[in-house]
Amino acid sequence: MEFRFKRIAIKIGSNVLTKSDGTLDTESMSNLTNQIATLYHQGIEIVVISSGAVASGRSILGLNKKMDIVDQRQLYSTVGQAKLISLYWDLFAKHHITIGQVLTTKQNFDSRRNYLNQRNCMRVMLENKVLPIVNENDAVSVSELMFTDNDELSGLIASMMGMEALFILSNVDGIYRGSPSDPKAEVIREINRGQDISDFIQTTKSSFGRGGMQTKVSIARKIADQGIEVFIANGRKENILVRLIDAADDVVCTHFIGYRGEVSSVKKWIAHSEDFAKGEIKINTNAVKALMGDKAVSLLPVGVTEIIGDFEKDDIVKIVDENGQSIGVGKVRYDSKKARELIGKKYQKPLVHYDYLYLE
Repeated sequence: MEFRFKRIAIKIGSNVLTKSDGTLDTESMSNLTNQIATLYHQGIEIVVISSGAVASGRSILGLNKKMDIVDQRQLYSTVGQAKLISLYWDLFAKHHITIGQVLTTKQNFDSRRNYLNQRNCMRVMLENKVLPIVNENDAVSVSELMFTDNDELSGLIASMMGMEALFILSNVDGIYRGSPSDPKAEVIREINRGQDISDFIQTTKSSFGRGGMQTKVSIARKIADQGIEVFIANGRKENILVRLIDAADDVVCTHFIGYRGEVSSVKKWIAHSEDFAKGEIKINTNAVKALMGDKAVSLLPVGVTEIIGDFEKDDIVKIVDENGQSIGVGKVRYDSKKARELIGKKYQKPLVHYDYLYLE
């Protein structure tokens, strides 16, 4: 059987993996692993990003006492992750598939070196027919350095591993033109680059996860801009993964159309580096228009009005307009001292070259 994708990332949300009482739903996990195994044995390269550890640990321990929210996540994840990966091991072993656990933190993406080390580890796994099961290492994460949720992590992984498609499995069919609880609300089937859907995004978060549809849409847009097809679908629907990858016409989901151009691996890393920015470069209106125009241009000192913060050469910096609104991120050519000396000067080399610039 010929499928349209050869390399895919699959993000499985907490509400797909857990029952209403928070315990792991082994039947749902079994259905999904059966589908993943079918694709795996057809030669498709797969990385799974799985939630469920914290929700599982919470239901196992059943603590009633008040605890700090970070302490809770750390405690529940240590117990829940062990249970979760054990179940995955048993379920995939039935299909003669060896899995490997990858626990990561946001700091593992903060430098190009750490990023490449992590990518190499997972490439070695895939080359040796080991299926990676990825989750955030909540046991050592702290609030300000946590991923927004595993939707953000799945986007980073899909981008880092050069996947052709990312499947975000939730407990709804996609993005609705209204509330998912309204039987008359329809799912938006396709979303193109730049299409405004802000009026339809629900801001409520899922029962057992940290994120919501707003996070999914933000991540999906960013990943689609990097040329990766993104699908938001209901992970509890029968044979959903096989039907999605087989392009079945009757599958109800939301598909973010991927950008057709080429995006370098460096730009993919920079696209997800905003949280690691060491400073800001404020630019004038003309510079904003130039950067956001149809032509690929670099950020020149002539359009800079202010350097905020202290940074070194090759650090990641945010680029903002005169109102402080974010325009993008980039790897800076000069340190902050030299950058300040160049503010507003003409005929200078780029402060941020286009090859190291990601625009939102």
